[in-house]
Amino acid sequence: MRQSGSGRNGARTGRSGARQGFRTREDRPERKKAPAKPRAAAKGAAKPASKPRPAPALRDKPHAEAPPKPTRAQAKAAAQETLATGVQTLVVVSDEADMRVDRFLVARFPQLAFTHIQRIVRKGELRIDGKRAKPNERLQPGQKVRVPPLKLEPAKLVARSTIKDQDEREFLKSITLYEDKDVLVINKPMGLAVQGGSGTTRHVDALLESMRDADGQKPRLVHRLDKDTAGCLVIAKTRFAASTMAKSFRSRSTRKIYWALVAGVPRVRQGRISTYLAKEEGGEGDSRMKVARHGDEGASHALTYYAIVDTAAHKLAWLSLKPVTGRTHQLRAHTAHIGHPIVGDPKYFDIENWELPGGIQNKLHLLARRIVIAHPRTGKPIDITAPLPPHMQQSFNLLGFDTEHYDPIVDSPED
Repeated sequence: MRQSGSGRNGARTGRSGARQGFRTREDRPERKKAPAKPRAAAKGAAKPASKPRPAPALRDKPHAEAPPKPTRAQAKAAAQETLATGVQTLVVVSDEADMRVDRFLVARFPQLAFTHIQRIVRKGELRIDGKRAKPNERLQPGQKVRVPPLKLEPAKLVARSTIKDQDEREFLKSITLYEDKDVLVINKPMGLAVQGGSGTTRHVDALLESMRDADGQKPRLVHRLDKDTAGCLVIAKTRFAASTMAKSFRSRSTRKIYWALVAGVPRVRQGRISTYLAKEEGGEGDSRMKVARHGDEGASHALTYYAIVDTAAHKLAWLSLKPVTGRTHQLRAHTAHIGHPIVGDPKYFDIENWELPGGIQNKLHLLARRIVIAHPRTGKPIDITAPLPPHMQQSFNLLGFDTEHYDPIVDSPED
C-alpha cells in the first residue's frame, strides 16, 4: 500500500503513507507528464500546480482579503446616494443614542433643510421600527429609521481654504475657556450667532467646520445662547460627549448662572419667577416670547431664580440669574415681566421715558457667567467662568461694581 500513494488511491492513505508516496523522484514526473502536450502548453499546465501553495497562508490569516471598513464620511456619502434614489432604512448606532429623530437626520443628511425634515416627520412619512415617528422622539441603538424617497439637491463641493480654516481655528482658540478631547467651552462674543439664519453666514456652527477630523466629524453644539448674549457656550467634540451632555441639560443637572444689568431695582432682593412662555405671533426675524397661561397653545413652563448682587442709586441693578428651565429668551422675558428689563435689550425693553445713564452703551447687558456640567467620561464637574464682555465691563467700571462681590445666587435653590 505504501508504494501506491502516487495514484488516486494515495489520497486514502494515512498521513505517513502520503508522505512516503511523494518521497521518490519516480512518482513526481508521472504526475506531471500525463497527457503529452507541446512544450508551451506544458509550461502553462505546470502553473496550476503551484496555486494551492498559498492556501495555508490564507488559512493562517483569515482576514487578509476582508474589505476595509468605510469611514463615517464614506458611510454618510453612501447613505445620501441611496436616499436620493428611494426608501432607505437607517440603523441607529451607539454614539447616536438619545438623539432626537430630527437631529439624527440633520447629522446623517446635512444637505436636507431642517424645515423639510420637520415636514416629512409631521406628515408621518418617517417611521421608527415600523411606527410613525414624532418630531421630538429620541432614538436608541439598534432602532431602524425608515426614510421615504427624497429628491436631494446634488451636494455642492465647496473648496475650503486652508488659510481660512487656520484663521478660524486660531479665533476659536483665542476664545477657548476649556478644552479636552471630548469637550470645548468657548467665551462666545456678543453679536456672534450660534447658528446660521437668514442673512447670517458667520456663526459658531460654521466656525466649527474648521475642526472636522479625518472621518469628517465636526464638534457639535449641545445648547444655545442668543446672538447678543455673551459667555460660556459648551460644545461636544465627539458624538458620545454630545449625547451625554445633552442628557445633562435635559435633566437640568447642568448648573448655569447669568449676570445682567437691569433697569430699576426689584423690591424683593432674592426671588423666583415662574410663568408660562409662548412664542408671540409675528415675523420670524422679529420673534419674541410672551407670558402665557397654562394650556395655551405652545406654552411651556419657565422657572428662574434671581438675586440682587449690587445696585446703583435705585436706577440700575446687577442681577445674578439661575434659569432652571431653558426656554427661548427666558431670562430676557422674565426680567421684563417683573418690570426690570435688561439694559440694551431691543426686544423686551419697553419702559417709557427711560434714558441710559451716560457712558453706558445701548447693547444687551447679559452674560452667561458660569456653567457647571459633569464631564461625559469621568463624571467630574467642569466648572467654567467667563469674563465680562467689553461693554459690560465698561458699565461695571462706571457704576463701581466689583466682580469679586459675593454672588448670593450660588446658594439659591436648584429646582
